[in-house]
Amino acid sequence: MDQGERFLEKWKARRRTAPGRLEVIPDVACPALGTRRDILVYLPASYDRTDARYPVLYMHDGQNLFDPATSFAGEWGVDAAIARAPRKGRRAVVVGIPNAGIERIREYSPFVDDRGGGGGNAYLDWVEQVVKPLVDERFRTIPEPGGTGMAGSSLGGLISLYAFFRQPSRYAFVGCLSPALWFAGGEIFRFVASAPYVRGSIYLDVGTREGEGTLARAREMRDLLVSKGYRRGRDLMWVEDEGGMHNEAAWGRRLRAALPFLLGGATGGSP
Repeated sequence: MDQGERFLEKWKARRRTAPGRLEVIPDVACPALGTRRDILVYLPASYDRTDARYPVLYMHDGQNLFDPATSFAGEWGVDAAIARAPRKGRRAVVVGIPNAGIERIREYSPFVDDRGGGGGNAYLDWVEQVVKPLVDERFRTIPEPGGTGMAGSSLGGLISLYAFFRQPSRYAFVGCLSPALWFAGGEIFRFVASAPYVRGSIYLDVGTREGEGTLARAREMRDLLVSKGYRRGRDLMWVEDEGGMHNEAAWGRRLRAALPFLLGGATGGSP
């Protein structure tokens, strides 16, 4: 039994309250970065009751999304969040891409500092040119940018924000939870400032207990996005979570509130 099969068996064995099912695309190689991993695909319960196509949310740190047995510090509960989202927003397929362990920093930033980084573009190329075609081939998805989004936290939030503004734009919605805006001396600010305006929805948040520097940088990014033309309450959702911390429990809780906003703008698919 390989790693993906073991994950799936553990997920099935747990007493679940969230409907839906989890599929695994095993052992997907990323030659440019010398890594390979199983891809987790969560399908909402309605997927098997309809012929509709679904928006897809690609998420980083996939081992932290569905099962505490595989997570670093608790799960997000994304499956339960998706199950509860439809009454306020939409259903979606969620693709969890596990991080590559010690290679995580290299993959999650195109920028380089003394901690690493520099592999972000190769990682995104792999997601867009290898992982996404596999998902679109095997499942009923909306393959166009209007039905495609990305989300992550910390460095996963950084690479998600970068992906949204990377050209050509391939995402209609992006979730940036406690993004690591400090990385590489804040290079992401210069990148976003110089990037063309991209039509779509941006969710950005931070917890007030993540540190003054983190809070200040998140507010600075909020203001930069507003200056580029994103409108709070329309195509920009800003959340400053009072007492929120930098951990999976906080991100999972905030994601539940973010999903209706993110998925509400996706084109086509199942309401």
